[in-house]
Amino acid sequence: MHVFHKDRECQKLEGGVRKILSYNKNLMVVELQFEAGAAGALHAHPHEQIGYVIEGSLVFHEEGCEDVTLGAGDSYYVAPNVPHGIDCLTAVKLLDVFTPMREDFLS
Repeated sequence: MHVFHKDRECQKLEGGVRKILSYNKNLMVVELQFEAGAAGALHAHPHEQIGYVIEGSLVFHEEGCEDVTLGAGDSYYVAPNVPHGIDCLTAVKLLDVFTPMREDFLS
């Protein structure tokens, strides 16, 4: 599968946009962009998640852990069903990888 960034539609989010890139039933890659001051509310899902900060800086929240500030080049891992969220200190661009794929993102 080849995916051209220009051909993928943006899905509007509170304070940003999501663009689903490549995926199959076992894996999904998603690009997210948030405005400075935007928040990704604390939430949990049954998927494993790895995120990479492409641009900007944010405060990453994970239940049971101290908050941490992440910037461009930093990454994070979230185990299934662990509540997590972010607060964007600047405009942020992220690349998130989920396994299995997020079917809820396709509806």
